[in-house]
Amino acid sequence: MDSAPNTPPGTDEVVAVFDSSGRPVGSAARSRVYAEGLWHASAGVLVRSGDEQRLYVHRRSDTKTVLAGHHDCLAGGVVDPGETPEEAAGRELAEELGITGVSLTPIARVAWDGEWQGLRLRCHLYAYETHWDGPVVHQASEIASGWWWTPHELVTHLRDPRWPFVPDTRALLEDYLVARDR
Repeated sequence: MDSAPNTPPGTDEVVAVFDSSGRPVGSAARSRVYAEGLWHASAGVLVRSGDEQRLYVHRRSDTKTVLAGHHDCLAGGVVDPGETPEEAAGRELAEELGITGVSLTPIARVAWDGEWQGLRLRCHLYAYETHWDGPVVHQASEIASGWWWTPHELVTHLRDPRWPFVPDTRALLEDYLVARDR
C-alpha cells in the first residue's frame, strides 16, 4: 500500500486529513501531513488470480518519496479530500496496475502509527481484494516490476524482517493472509 506516493517536483498534493478515530476532519498538503505526523488514510487492493492460487506482488519505483524500492502486495495510495477509501482503492488500482471494472471486497482495516527515516507516519489503512486474470500494466512512476506469487511465498517473505517490504502493508495483511490461506 502506498501511504506516501511520489509527489512530482513543484507540486504538493492535497490529501484528506483524519482524526485518530478515522473520521475525516479536513485536508492538508502531503508535505505538511508527513512533517507534522497528521493522521491520513490510505487504501489499497490485493489482487488475486481468478483461481485464488496466486497474489500479485510488486516493487515500488526507486523514485518514490517514501519507501522507494520496497515491495508491496497492495496497489494503493492516499485518500483524497471528499473521496471514500473504496473510491481511492479503485482509482489507485487503475492508475498503478491498469485494472478496471472489478469489484472490491473489504478485507482489513487498521490504524498504523509508525516511523520511517525520522518521519512519523500515522495512517488509517483500508485493504480490499479483487480477482484478476487479465493483463497488468504498470504505471512506471509508481511500479518498477511485478510478479505473481503463491500466498505461501508471500507470507514466507513477510515473515522475514530483512525483506524490504512496506511496513504498513505488513502490519495490515500478514495475519489476514496467514489465516485465510492456510
